[in-house]
Order: sequence, then structure tokens, then C-alpha cells
Amino acid sequence: MLPSQRALFEIPRQICYLNAASYSPLPLRTLEAGRAAVLRKGTPWTIEASFANQQHERARLAAARLINAEAADIALIPSVSYGVATAAKLLPIARGTRVIVLENDHSSPVLEWHTRAEAEGFAVETVRQPDDGDWTSAVLAAIERSGAPPVSLASISSVHWSDGGLIDVDKVGTALRQRSAAFLVDATQSTGVLTIDVKRLDPDFVIFPTYKWLLGPYGRAFLYVAKRHQGGIPLEQTASGRRNVRAENAVYFTDVSYVGDARRFDMGERDHFISMEMASIGMEMMVGWGAPAIAQRLTMLTERIAQAVRSIGVHVPEPHLRAPHMVSLAFKGGMPAGLVEGLASEGVYVATRLGRMRVSPHVYNDEADADRFVEVLTRRLRG
Repeated sequence: MLPSQRALFEIPRQICYLNAASYSPLPLRTLEAGRAAVLRKGTPWTIEASFANQQHERARLAAARLINAEAADIALIPSVSYGVATAAKLLPIARGTRVIVLENDHSSPVLEWHTRAEAEGFAVETVRQPDDGDWTSAVLAAIERSGAPPVSLASISSVHWSDGGLIDVDKVGTALRQRSAAFLVDATQSTGVLTIDVKRLDPDFVIFPTYKWLLGPYGRAFLYVAKRHQGGIPLEQTASGRRNVRAENAVYFTDVSYVGDARRFDMGERDHFISMEMASIGMEMMVGWGAPAIAQRLTMLTERIAQAVRSIGVHVPEPHLRAPHMVSLAFKGGMPAGLVEGLASEGVYVATRLGRMRVSPHVYNDEADADRFVEVLTRRLRG
């Protein structure tokens, strides 16, 4: 099991930060790299001509390693919503078919399809949040429902952001392939912690940002595009997406045909000298630790919390229904007003999500954090 990595972060001992599912702190190495990069931008004459491409390819490779992809299958994008919009441009949805989404899923994998549905003649089917917490069975039941219109696409998160509900993407992917349906995975809440192998899963698209579990900055995200879609037209038309459009040439538009892989889908203005390197560092750290070791540590912490809070009357989903790195707490009669704010006043940070308390530790947390959370929560509930 991975030991606590708290020493790699600037987190005072009195701070108990259990909110990685919202955004993570940056490692000290990343902070140092960010400061150096700001200074570099202040003296642009010191930046070598090859620097930008080196940054792009370093980040692309790091992202690819997280999901067992090839670097050529990864596009550099600014956000999950950008990735979904790119996928929607590449993936026409047939009239009379269904696109499956999750109830209360994050906006990015949902709203794009609602926006297109009426004009393009397909239906968006929302899988309701299951009373038993079994998201996988609920999604499979929707896909396999007898007499329903054909499924064209499932556009879903691999872990539900609000309650940590776990979706078995391998089972869902198998059911979709049997129906020749496409699969878009918003892996925001799972990449780096849960193993995702695109060679085995064979999804059409996988999208994830760095500012949560990947210990990186805002504005950096990555889009995996299956090879079968890499001949499509990008969301933006950029010089970098073409084979030979360069300022150094005697003729600027020397060859405007697209590059032959997912690099054609890179965002415009991608030379983020500051945040691109910061994103790479966090991803490389996660790859180095390995998802199994990270998940084992976070399972230990969330189960330690779950077992303790059950004794004070708090409901927690069973382990097989939730992701190892998130635990959602439900309170009889609803969460008491001001509870999350009260915890924060004592240096304990969690989040309110759809009427429940979401607790999400990361590699910088340790057993002392888990025990302190339980102690402060118990005292405030009883008080």
C-alpha cells in the first residue's frame, strides 16, 4: 500500500483536507515548477523554439500512460466540456435512437446531448439514481430494456461525482459493443485512482482534467479518441492540426491536410508554458505510484471513516457500490444546517453534494486525518 505522501505537499498539520473530488492541492514540485514557468514567461527570449512541442508531448505521454493509451491517441484540450463537444462533432447520432446519461451527472457529459436532441431527432434517456446505490445495474438495465429504441451512445461518468457511486465501465462497454453503440467516458473522478485500460475497454472517447485527482491546475484536460474516429474534423481549425502550416516556411499554408492522429483535435492556443508543465508533473507522480497502490491506500481511509460514522447513525453506501476514494454520508432527516461550515471552522474540509456530505481523501491524507474528521463530526452531531 502506498504510504501517505503528505510531506510532498504544503499542508499544515492542523488542516484536514478531505475534498479532492472538488480540487486537490498542488504538490511542492508543481508549485516550484509553476513559479519558474511564470518567470520564464517574463523573459520569453530565453524560451527555445523546441520548448513548446516538448511540453505538449510530455503532457500527452503522461496522460496516455494513465489510461494505457498511445500518445498519438491523446488530444490536448482545456476542459471536459470541450472534449464532449469534440466527440459530438465526430459522432453523429441516428434519428430515432437513444443517448443514455446519468441522473444528476455532471453537466459536461449530459448537456451537449440535450442541446442536440430535438434538432437531430434522438432521445436522451436519463438513468435515475438507484435507491439501492447500484449504478452499474441501473445503466445495464437501461441499455438492455426490451422494446426501447436502439442505443446510439452512453455518455456517462465512471464515478458519480455527487455520491462516489461506481459504474463498472467494463460491463457497460461490453453491453454497448453488443449493440454497436458508442461509449463516452467522463473519467474526471477516476483517472489515476482506478485502473482504466482503453486497449481492453475500447471506448470511443475518454476525457479527464487534471485539477482534481491528478494533482494539477485548472484549464488542462485530455481527450482520448479511438482510432476509428481520428479521421474526423476537429472542433477548431488550427495550424498545429495541419501537416505543414508554419510561420518558418516560405509558404505559410504549405500543406493544409490534417495530421493523421488525435493531435488534430488539440485546442487552439495550446502553448500554455506555465500550466502544461504543472499538469505533467502531477500526472507523472500518479503514474509512478500506480493506481492499485493509490486505490488501496484510499480504500483504507474511506473504510476507516465509514466504519466509524456508522456507529453514530450516519448511512454510508456499501463498499462494492462506491469508488474507493470517495464516501457519501447521508443523515437521517437530512444533513444538519451549517454542518459543513462548522467542520471547516475547525480546519476539516469536506463538501455538500445533493443533500449529502461527500468525503474524498487523496494521497496526502493519513489515518490522523480520518480520525480527526470522525471526531469533529461526532462532536458536532451530538452537540
